[in-house]
Amino acid sequence: MKILTLNCGSSSIKYQLFTIADDEEKVLAKGAVERIGMKGAILKHERYDGDKVKVAGEIVDHGAAIEYILAILLSDNHGVIRNREEIEAVGHRVVHGGEVFTGSVAIKPEVMEALNECIELAPLHNPANIKGIVACQRMMKNVPMVGVFDTAFHHTLPDYAYLYGLPFVLYKRYGVRRYGFHGTSHFYVANRASALVGKPLSEMKVVTAHLGNGASMAAVDQGKSIDTTMGMTPLEGLLMGTRTGDIDAGAVLHIIGREELTLGEVNTLLNKHSGLIGLSGVSSDMREIEEEMQAGNDRARLAFDVFCYRVKKYLGAFAAAMGGVDTLVFTGGIGENSDLLRAKVAEGLGFLGIEIDDEKNQVRGGERAIHSDSSKVNVFVIPTNEELVIARETKRVLAES
Repeated sequence: MKILTLNCGSSSIKYQLFTIADDEEKVLAKGAVERIGMKGAILKHERYDGDKVKVAGEIVDHGAAIEYILAILLSDNHGVIRNREEIEAVGHRVVHGGEVFTGSVAIKPEVMEALNECIELAPLHNPANIKGIVACQRMMKNVPMVGVFDTAFHHTLPDYAYLYGLPFVLYKRYGVRRYGFHGTSHFYVANRASALVGKPLSEMKVVTAHLGNGASMAAVDQGKSIDTTMGMTPLEGLLMGTRTGDIDAGAVLHIIGREELTLGEVNTLLNKHSGLIGLSGVSSDMREIEEEMQAGNDRARLAFDVFCYRVKKYLGAFAAAMGGVDTLVFTGGIGENSDLLRAKVAEGLGFLGIEIDDEKNQVRGGERAIHSDSSKVNVFVIPTNEELVIARETKRVLAES
C-alpha cells in the first residue's frame, strides 16, 4: 500500500511516500516545500536511491505546494510513481484534536467540522493542517485520508494531571486544560525503546525527551502517557528555541502592564522572542548556542544551563509521578545530536540509577544505547520517525474502517 504523509505548517509542508505492507516498510521518496506564499519558495526532494533535486517556483499556497509534490513524485527524472492513482491513501498530521479526537480517524465531513472547531485551541497550527487536507481532497477526490493527532497519545492523562488550578467552569466552557503535543514522536520512541530493551512497553516506566526547537517530555507508564510538559498550547513546559516554556502568569501580566503590550504582541513575545534566543541573544539553534558557549559567551552558557536544568527537573518529577523510571530516551534535533546536553542532563542523576557512558554518548543522529554498564536505567538516543507512525496509523485506520 502506497501512503503519502503530509505535515503542513503555516509556510511549509514536509512529505514522505511510503510503501507499507505486513512484511515491508519503505520510504520511496521524501522532501519538503519551504517558504510557501513567499519569495524564494523551494521544493527539496530526495528519492530512495539518493537522487536529490531542488525546484524553485512561485508556490502561492498549500494547494500549489501539494501540486508541486505530486508533480515531483510523478517526474520521469526524479519520481517514484507513474500516476496519482498509485497513491492509495494520505495521512495528515494534525496538531490539536482537543478532547474530540483521542485517536487517529478517517477524515469525513463531520470530522472536518470538528477540526474547524479545534482551530481556537491551536490557531497557529491547525489552520495549516486543514488547508493541506482540503487541498488533497480537491486533487485526489477518491483517495481515503486519515488524520493523526499530536495530542492523541496524551489522552490517557488523568484529570489531576491535565487540569489547571482555574475555576472549573473555564475547563467546561473553553476546554482550558493540558493536552500535550509531539504525541506521535513520544509514541514512536517509547515503543522503539521497548523493542531495544526486549521488554513489553506495558511493563516499563519510560521518560521520553523530544528536544528540538520545540521541546517536550512525557512520562510513559505501562505504555500510557500519564503526564507531559506541554499544556493547552505548545508554549508550556521546557525552554525552547523561541518559546518561554514555564513562566509565572503574574510575570506576564506585569510585563503587559509595564510595556503596554497588546494580546498579539505578548503572544509574539512569548512564542517568537523568548527561549534560547531570548536568553542568549545569539540564536535559537542549540548548535550555535554551544559554539558560543565554548567560545566564552556567558549568556549562551546561561541559555544552555537553563535548558538542561528544566529537562533534568522534569525528569525527576516524572520519575516521582511514575514511582520510578527504567528507561530514558533522547530524541529530536537537539536530543539526537547534542552529546554535551545529554551529559549535562544526566550529571548528578546517579541517585535515580542514571549513568551515561562518555564514549557511548559520542553519537549524533544514530540509534544507540548510551548508558554505562553499571547504570540501573536504560538510556537511549533514538531518532524519531513521526512520518512512519502516521503511515502506520493510516493503514491501520483504513483496515479497520
